[in-house]
Amino acid sequence: MTTNGTVFPDLMLVTARDVESFSPEPGLLRRILAHNEKMMLVEHRMTRTWVGTRHSHPHDQMVYVVEGRLRFQCGAEEEFEAEAGDSFVLRGGIEHQARAIEASIVLDVFTPYRADYVSGGHPARKRPRDGEERDA
Repeated sequence: MTTNGTVFPDLMLVTARDVESFSPEPGLLRRILAHNEKMMLVEHRMTRTWVGTRHSHPHDQMVYVVEGRLRFQCGAEEEFEAEAGDSFVLRGGIEHQARAIEASIVLDVFTPYRADYVSGGHPARKRPRDGEERDA
């Protein structure tokens, strides 16, 4: 399927060795995992001292805390904490912010996919497989 000039395969397999982490801001590592035009899986790793910028985006976001503990502020609602095993869904357009109380790992699912993450120059980078040509 094609969306805004981007062609998505019927199956996108992203293996652990296919993707690299990058740091969009101090204290945060991001890995863009499998995605298509309708959804995107992203792994975020935060240091204990990380404080994210308050922001909003049009994408619905599902959050699953794999490891650690974080404090979230979503919209005008009271702050809440989430720890390993907790999850929540946030509708697009709601201002939110997170900060790590402990070193943490979070899986985020965005719908539709975050074109800004891919066009930001840090998409999942495919590594050549054995026998494939490598870029010079």
